Amino acid sequence: MSGLSRAYEARGSTVELASLEGVSFSFDGDPILEDVHLRIERGEFVALVGPNGSGKSTLLRILLGLLPVEGAVRLLGQPPDELRDRWRVGYVPQRPMLAGDQVASVEEVVAAGRLARRGWWRRFRREDREAIGHALESVGLLPLRHRRVSHLSIGQQQRVFIARAFASEPDLLVLDEPISGVDAESQRRFRASLLHTIEDHETGVLLVSHELGAVADDLDRVVVLKGRVLFDGPPQELMARGVSLGVHPEDLPFWLEELR
Repeated sequence: MSGLSRAYEARGSTVELASLEGVSFSFDGDPILEDVHLRIERGEFVALVGPNGSGKSTLLRILLGLLPVEGAVRLLGQPPDELRDRWRVGYVPQRPMLAGDQVASVEEVVAAGRLARRGWWRRFRREDREAIGHALESVGLLPLRHRRVSHLSIGQQQRVFIARAFASEPDLLVLDEPISGVDAESQRRFRASLLHTIEDHETGVLLVSHELGAVADDLDRVVVLKGRVLFDGPPQELMARGVSLGVHPEDLPFWLEELR
């Protein structure tokens, strides 16, 4: 448990944001997930890792209510399909889709995250504009705020969607490979932004990534998934076994086989 989460627990403010209990999922008769249990609490920073095909993205889609499933799923205390205030969950998919005729500016796309929180019928206030500006700055896109998103590189577009999620100041932030292919400076900004939203807003974060080097020291838990949960605990316990949380070009094969 990180210092942040320990502080929240000491104040008695531990709140469950998401949970999966006994979740299983099959596709065309082939099991993808089997009896998965997972909890994310307020102010907690959790990484989900595993090889390609281990069910990570499927698990995220189940958590967000995008797939039917066996087992109990709760998102902010409710079944996912009954959650009304969707802005309370910020989600950045692995490859966000951008309409080919997208004419919106970077700032307009990021502001949409704030609009979801405020409601389209309400005018932005000072705190809304500040949140949008802070989100843009946190991913290094403030100088490009007036540029059309369709004119950006793929990596820059990914940062736009991260900023949009930050702008809504969600209770739970779910990120699927958000910094894949992003330069070192952007990774540094990304880490600082995550720590800010956890510390200042007590946001719970679920991060799917093959590369955890930038945030390894900040994580509360690492969950290793390979159809089922093979490990769920502090990163120090994995590192004590000689496991590196940096880049895994071989897709984590060798140490995953040791976890049974």
